[in-house]
Amino acid sequence: MVMAQSLFMSLKKSFPGCLIDVLASAWSLPLLGRMPEVSKAIIMPLSHGQFGLTARIKFGRQLRSERYDQAIILPNSWKSALIPFFANIPLRTGYRGECRWGLLNDIRRLDKNAFTMIVQRFVALGLPQNAVPPDYQHPRLPFNKSGQEAVIQKFVLTITDKILALSPGAEYGPSKRWPSDYFAKVAQAKIKQGWQVWLLGSEKDKETAVAINKATEHQCRDFIGHTSLIEAVDLMSLANTVITNDSGLMHLAAAMDKNIIAIYGPTPLEFTPPLSTKAQTVRLNLPCAPCRQRVCPLYPVGHPDHNKCLTGIKPEQILELIGD
Repeated sequence: MVMAQSLFMSLKKSFPGCLIDVLASAWSLPLLGRMPEVSKAIIMPLSHGQFGLTARIKFGRQLRSERYDQAIILPNSWKSALIPFFANIPLRTGYRGECRWGLLNDIRRLDKNAFTMIVQRFVALGLPQNAVPPDYQHPRLPFNKSGQEAVIQKFVLTITDKILALSPGAEYGPSKRWPSDYFAKVAQAKIKQGWQVWLLGSEKDKETAVAINKATEHQCRDFIGHTSLIEAVDLMSLANTVITNDSGLMHLAAAMDKNIIAIYGPTPLEFTPPLSTKAQTVRLNLPCAPCRQRVCPLYPVGHPDHNKCLTGIKPEQILELIGD
């Protein structure tokens, strides 16, 4: 969703008067509300992975009254093209995939060598066919003063200029997660230097948060599982530096132009880098990387080389990048 904002920016640049409505899952609506390019966010009535043919047909027909000129379909699935088709949107643009002939009438062939980054692929869908690899603007989520004040009041925070936010989770799987004891060593070092250390993430990251806080004698402020997504965004906007795995929170931090240290293991940095000039990325470039696997495929848990693409990145390297 963060990278899709670059497409919205490109459309506004090409067609300043256009109105952009976005059909998306309910969880993403608060983010869309922070994007000035978006006129309206529409809740997708089906959950992720749910087919629901009848529901898609019905919802598409409900959208006919909006009289949209074009639909740009970012997912490559067959089912994602159904609602625009039944909404009678005259121009339906997307990449070829899953036999979508007929559902789409502006089908693009994806040249993966020309468009190496997913943000380029999104932006290209808003341009004419056969456009060269497009220039793109970095996503930008403006700071929300009222949101910041709300989290300061809710969590009774004292804001300083030395706040380190740690984002130790990654929905993709354990192979993308820098070890919790490494995060803890970084936290310990910065706490000794007078920094506040905040832990941010979802309920799924609770176990990692407990391990980090135990190692730091509970000196970190643990927000993991205690915030909504937009509250996590507002908390992150108050931090000075963010250390993160390759994750959704990484892209949010980049969109807020924070000082980021992003740690990459099995996933390709070139495909989904943090889109910010303030981001520093760390990876080992091992021969086996990027394997794109959710669990290390070479060595079992407990083997000294298990997940070496991440365990080989030491806390000292990250501390050096943070500085004082």
